[in-house]
Parts: sequence; C-alpha cells; structure tokens
Amino acid sequence: MATDVAGENIPFWLDPKKRAVVFQILVFCLVGLLAYYLVSNTLTNLKRQSIATGFGFLEKEASFEIGESMIPYSSADTYARALLVGALNTLKVSFIGIVLSVLLGTIIGIARLSSNWLVARLAGLYIEVMQDIPVLLQLFFWYAIFYETLPSPRQALHPFAGVFLCNRGVAVAVPSAHPAYKWMLAAFLAACVLTWLMRRWARRRQEERGLIFPVFRVGLAMLLGFPLIVWWAFGMPHAMNVPKLVGFNFKGGITFSPEFIALLMGLVLYTAAFVAEVVRAGIQSVNKGQTEAALAIGLKQSQVLNLVILPQALRVIIPPLTSQMLNLTKNSSLAVAIGFPDFVSVANTTINQTGQSIEGVALIMAVYLFFSLSTSVFMNWYNQKAALVER
Repeated sequence: MATDVAGENIPFWLDPKKRAVVFQILVFCLVGLLAYYLVSNTLTNLKRQSIATGFGFLEKEASFEIGESMIPYSSADTYARALLVGALNTLKVSFIGIVLSVLLGTIIGIARLSSNWLVARLAGLYIEVMQDIPVLLQLFFWYAIFYETLPSPRQALHPFAGVFLCNRGVAVAVPSAHPAYKWMLAAFLAACVLTWLMRRWARRRQEERGLIFPVFRVGLAMLLGFPLIVWWAFGMPHAMNVPKLVGFNFKGGITFSPEFIALLMGLVLYTAAFVAEVVRAGIQSVNKGQTEAALAIGLKQSQVLNLVILPQALRVIIPPLTSQMLNLTKNSSLAVAIGFPDFVSVANTTINQTGQSIEGVALIMAVYLFFSLSTSVFMNWYNQKAALVER
C-alpha cells in the first residue's frame, strides 16, 4: 500500500498513480472486447451469407485496364498490381502537388506582405477566392477547360516547339534515350550532396567567425554545372523524342492526361492559398525589431529574409504546413470524380468486381494512413532540425 505525507498507508484506489493505471487497463480491455465483438460479428454474418473473405483475390486476374500507369500494366495482371498502380498514381500527384503548393504558397505568402499595394492586394484576392471555392468544384472547372475549350488532337494548339495542347492532354517532347542522362542525374545528385555539406560548413563558419559564404550562388553553379560538364563530356547529345500525331492521338514524348493536369492544378491552387496564409502568419510572428536590427547592421533584404526571418518563422510555419500537406494527400482521393485512376478509383473498381468491400476499404484506409504517417514523420524530423537552439 502507498503512504501519504504523514507516513500512513492509504488504499490503492486512493492513490492517483495506481488508480490511473487501473483505469487505463480497464479502458484497453473494453476497447479490445468491442473490437473482438465487431470483428467476430462481421465474420459470422459474412459466413452466413456465403460472402468470401480474405485477401486471396489479390492474386486473381484484374481484367480491367488503367489509363495511366508509372509501371508496366495490362488487364492480364493481378489485382495486387492494379492496386499498386493506383497507389503510385496517388503518390505521384501528391508528391508533385506538395512541392508545387509549398513553392507557390511561399511566393504568395511573401507577396501578401509586400509594400507594393497592387502586389499585396492581388495576393490577398487570390487567397480569398481560392479558399472560398470548394476544391471539388475547382477540379470540375479545370477538367471542363480541357474538354470544352481545347481542340481535338488534329487541331492541337502548338504554343512552343515540342508542346501540343488538345482535349487529350498535353504532349511534351523529351530527350531521346542516351547513357549521358543517367550520368547527368548522378552528377546532379552529387551536386545536391555537396551543396548540403557546403551549407552546413557555411553555417558553422558564420556562427564561429561571422563570415557569410555565398551558398546559394555556389550551390546553384554546382547544380547546373556538374550535369552540363557530363553532358559536354558525352558529346552534347541533343536528339529529342518529339510527339507526333498518329491516327487520333499523339505518340512519342510524354503526354499528361487532362485528368492528371486538372487534378494537379485544382489541388495546387487550392492548397497554395492555405499555405500562403501559413507563411504570412509565420513571417508576421517574428518581431519587427529583428528586421530593423538586421537592416541596421547592413544586411540586405534578401539576407534578412534568409538569415533572420525565415529561421525564426519556420518554428511557426512547419506544424500547420504539415496539416496542409496531409490535406492535399487526402484530397487527392477526389480524383475519382474526374476519372483519374488513383488508388481510390482502382480500389472501387476492384470492389465492384470482387464484391469484397471490407477488404477494399481496409486497403484504402491502410494506404492513406501510410502516406499520412510517412509525411508526418518526415515533417516532425524536419521540425526538430529547424527548431531554434538556445545558447
């Protein structure tokens, strides 16, 4: 038995710590019993109605086509591969959407605080309009733009060399396959690593000696220069795989479907409006005296933003920015409304063909839970790295 301040024994049900442990055990047992009841009851009902259960259907032939795929796929492949195609499509649009939303939102958020009246008002107008229009309506709008305003492939618009716009999507010329491009990618990745190491060295050098190193210019020179050197060493290959009209559609190059472009534009433009407000709030959270002090010691506006404001604003920006990233990933499930084959769309087709809705919905929940947790883990790690360290 526990003892109080006077040294007297008290019953365990009066001890707050032990009582809290008992309550947690009871709640855990109740939740476990409820879960057992729901699962057993569901399995019993499914068995009584002769409905197949389990994930054995994943090895069966899918027998349906998917319009877009990042990996080779045909209707003869299994349901497992079809679901993998849908998951990769969701991952593709979510990753590209997050990157573009953060970039666009940051620019608009900074523009919202501009001293230029017109720039600030235009940024504010964009934020108000985009936030007030539901994202689903925006998807329908951009989807209708392609099918209602753009011509057929035979009358495709040709605004730039190697670019064709039509109601089948956007066809873009790409460089023809060549060994040089693999080495150029390796050189670019090496430049990224060197830039990161140089940034750490420059920050440590600035903290110890107060000297500023031009990390941005040197890093940009390496990111552009290394691949160009490799390209020059391989004889500067410049052959292009240009889209050509064959029959009723374009062949060659890369074609982005109207569904993908509409989904990406809708998600990016909608989410960027919220990201802009997050960035604006983060910048405004920094005391104006910090800016005045930085300008007083001779720092330029760009240096004030990069060295003084943003490092302090990040601690306010990152948590709500993580929420917006998660919202974009979850909003990508609206792709089913415009026909883009994301994971939800492929899973719905699988459910309709197999009749195993419980397993299908469970897979949808598991995939989006994995994407959300992965994003949260990465952003929490970055938040710890970006946190201010007191000295």
